[in-house]
Amino acid sequence: MAAAIKPETVDVVVLGMGPGGESVAGELASAGLSVVGVEARLVGGECPYYGCIPSKMMIRAGNVVAEALRIPGLAGTVEVAADFTPVAGRIRKEATDNWDDAVAAKRFTDKGGRLVRGTGRLTGPREVTVSMPDGGQLTFRARLAVVLNPGSNPAVPAVPGLEGTPFWTNREAVQAQTAPKSLIVWGGGPIAVELAQAFTRFGTKVTMVLRGSHLISKEEPESAELLAAVFRSEGIKIVRNKDITSVSYSRGRFRVHVENSDDGKVVGAESAGAAGGTAGSAASAATAAPRLSAERFLVATGRTPALADLGLSKAGIKVKKKGTPTVDEHLQLADGLYLIGDAVGAGAFTHMSMHQGNIVAGHILAQHSGQPERGVTDNHAVPRVTFTDPEIGVVGMTEKQARDAGLSVRTGFTALGDSTRGWIHKSGNQGFIKVVEDSESGVLVGATSMGPMGGEVLSMLALAVHARIPVATLQSMIYAYPTFHRAIPEALRALK
Repeated sequence: MAAAIKPETVDVVVLGMGPGGESVAGELASAGLSVVGVEARLVGGECPYYGCIPSKMMIRAGNVVAEALRIPGLAGTVEVAADFTPVAGRIRKEATDNWDDAVAAKRFTDKGGRLVRGTGRLTGPREVTVSMPDGGQLTFRARLAVVLNPGSNPAVPAVPGLEGTPFWTNREAVQAQTAPKSLIVWGGGPIAVELAQAFTRFGTKVTMVLRGSHLISKEEPESAELLAAVFRSEGIKIVRNKDITSVSYSRGRFRVHVENSDDGKVVGAESAGAAGGTAGSAASAATAAPRLSAERFLVATGRTPALADLGLSKAGIKVKKKGTPTVDEHLQLADGLYLIGDAVGAGAFTHMSMHQGNIVAGHILAQHSGQPERGVTDNHAVPRVTFTDPEIGVVGMTEKQARDAGLSVRTGFTALGDSTRGWIHKSGNQGFIKVVEDSESGVLVGATSMGPMGGEVLSMLALAVHARIPVATLQSMIYAYPTFHRAIPEALRALK
């Protein structure tokens, strides 16, 4: 067993080498600072190994299958035989190197950084102690800064019978070698809907269980309604306003019990009989707490910031039990102690972590060498995309959020199918543009672009919200014809 040694002084310690942490650590190391990056899992974090990249490879492949099935009525006839094998192979070979981070680790060390494998925690204001796999410990004291990038983990509710079963979170789902014959998805957020649709397109029979009444409940209700309609058309069953009360697993199948609702209705559910094998109608499922049965069970009920084991109290930082720490405009918890990424609470997105990392790197370099700072945090125009088909791009506030904030609100809406490009596109043209205006200032405070390439069309709306471009200016622009983004001026004209 390796023995603990006295603290070593370095310039910067980055605790958590997810996208933002790796970015900060790499840039500061390239600038000549002595930087220690601490990571207990994989350098690069959730996104390249279990999140953004592998899931979008699955989605891209599923979308190709769906697009092929749209050939009738547009270009002839087609026979499609979906095969998940190339998807699984691509994730292993191209995205994750079979979940080996050697390339990412070398990318950091080649810049002059030092990578320490282990679990780190604060043991002082600018002191980090790392517990290593061999049982030893290393302690580092940072002259300039400690950057915390703890990330988040899948939230797994405590449900009787769940522990010890081979249930999936997103991490296991993207490692699947084959598409299961059947899948229960618990949750209705972005991860849940993306994976539900992706597996459906490879032949999986999917049932979704929602605690609330809507998919993607944080987005505009129009998005939820359209996505639910698309899911129903693809055969995805949705059980609304339910919670799961127990789980069991035997003989290669999950059996999931859901609670009764007050109105006794189960929307689109298939129930299992006492022996676990007889399908019933929605009506029969409503007479008792239904038991859903499937080969796989995906828990996608949100994510939990990994704050508990950071030792924040050792640095004098107080955190409420269910809250997030308060950072200043440069993401500092205290002088020289920074927090970036999911745990900040401004959006659990790779692009937010990278954006915050850029601010922090600039602030540290400004303090060290007098370089110009790179601005401060400003979260009024955070963009996000849910990569379903149709794709849902959102920036800033929803209509409800704007009204709850006390703004004087006007909204504009246009269906994408009513645009010339939507009419030309025909099959798969579902979508819309919705804009939310603060009528007192005459600028957009939010927008949704749902449809083919919805996240790409979002870009100009994100710029409009970010730069607070007057609606009058947006209405005076020239929009190329025939494009999907030409629907934006139609939504602007509909403001009321």
